[in-house]
Amino acid sequence: MQYAKVHGAQTSLLTPHLVSIETDLSRGLHAFTLVGLPDKAVEESRDRVAAAIKHSGFDSPKSRNQKIVISLAPADLRKEGPLFDLPIAISYLLAADDVRFDPKPYLFIGELSLDGHLCAVRGILPLVAGAKAQGKRAVFVPKENEKEAALVPGITVYGVETLREILEHLDTKKSKDQGPTLTQGSSRSQGSSRSDLKNRLKPAPLTKLVPSAIETQFAFEDIRGQESAKRAAIIAAAGGHNIGLSGPPGTGKTMLARALASILPPLNFEEMLEVNGIHSVAGILRGELLTMPPIRSPHHTSSYVSIVGGGANPKPGEATLAHRGVLFLDEFPEFDRRVIEALRQPLEDRVISIARAKGTAIFPARFILIAAMNPCPCGNYGHPEVACTCSPVTLERYKRKVSGPIADRIDLWIQMGPINLSDLGKRNKEGSETLAAREKVAKAREAQARRNNPSIDPNKPAGPLKLNSELNPRDLDNLIPLTASARATLEKAGTRLSLSPRAFHRVIKVARTIADLDAAPDINDSHILEALQYRERKS
Repeated sequence: MQYAKVHGAQTSLLTPHLVSIETDLSRGLHAFTLVGLPDKAVEESRDRVAAAIKHSGFDSPKSRNQKIVISLAPADLRKEGPLFDLPIAISYLLAADDVRFDPKPYLFIGELSLDGHLCAVRGILPLVAGAKAQGKRAVFVPKENEKEAALVPGITVYGVETLREILEHLDTKKSKDQGPTLTQGSSRSQGSSRSDLKNRLKPAPLTKLVPSAIETQFAFEDIRGQESAKRAAIIAAAGGHNIGLSGPPGTGKTMLARALASILPPLNFEEMLEVNGIHSVAGILRGELLTMPPIRSPHHTSSYVSIVGGGANPKPGEATLAHRGVLFLDEFPEFDRRVIEALRQPLEDRVISIARAKGTAIFPARFILIAAMNPCPCGNYGHPEVACTCSPVTLERYKRKVSGPIADRIDLWIQMGPINLSDLGKRNKEGSETLAAREKVAKAREAQARRNNPSIDPNKPAGPLKLNSELNPRDLDNLIPLTASARATLEKAGTRLSLSPRAFHRVIKVARTIADLDAAPDINDSHILEALQYRERKS
């Protein structure tokens, strides 16, 4: 046999693509050519594969007088990273007739070390899901990626430590003859039992994720006073609303933002797959799979690309890594103006669209924005006891850093004042306030699931939940009708406050979340008035 074809895969942006690895061997002076737009990491696989094959007990490609051409198709898709090492090695061994098996039902993913061991790669979760969608029966992945790959039901996953284990598991040639003689460089003895190896290579059990509460540094019990701010945090968590926190330094803005994470409900299974897939592609899972909403807190010196994503080959940024979770931007006005203005699209459309000459990349970005800031550069503007040292010009310049369109997209504006030192000695029962808030948020989201997702089949696993903050104007008309009294109150207040149509709709969404927290079937005047009180930015 002088030709073989196996399948590998890679992600392009967040989308999995199956890649055919075709090998053709012909007589002639030794040459090893890779075609199909490989990057540097893929081109270097020639040396890794040659050494891995030698140390797995077969003749190295470099020791044979062969012209080797390996094509990675489709040819117009740029191939990136070392995850093609394993399929390239297997494709070569099949073409050289060193092993025999039908590769069609299988997908191979993994980086090879020089001694034939498989190293972990990123992006495994979406690749396995893509393999299942393409009808693959089984997938072979590095042992370190086994747990992540086994999240996908309906496909057999093998976590493998070495190239030799895969060959011993699949090779049918030895049942007919003795096969190739192992060289001295073999990592296994000639007396290795094929049946023993095959018994050891068993399918990975389906990974079951058990949600556990987020262990945060701060909880609601740690925040003294600031009852209105806590109430706003509960509303934001329940409905997925954006929240802005303003106040002098040391009033608990950062603590409240981090405590909000402790009351968010766990992700459902579909959301877990979605979130873990994004983090897998970004290479930041760190071995532990996410069961709770992600919390991202980039520093205010972070670059534009690191926040919104992009680059020559677009990669997801912090806004996408916070998908289905929280994006906490402390010292919000200190971020680069480009960063702040770039948040307009994800705060409105829940996606980030990055256009390049090669095409357009669209990344999901459904997150709760928590923007914390001081009222002025010195932090004391409006303080009842400490005088502000900022000039009027400095104050105006500082306020203009957060533009009107961005402020209009933040649903809840909270002014956090100074705390009485006498309140610092008071403490609620450990965990009681956080537990009560978590229960309120969970019940409010259950109400949203019933109302906002009427097409969900109760007999099937729940898909991604549409929160109140994600409803469009048509949804508001169909799902959240206002009583005549509530609408009259809102229109009168909207005229007085000069609310934009966007702000008008956002007030309705917040009011609906407040009603859900109160277990009220309809929005009444009190819900509208409370939502309006959070609307005005006071600094």
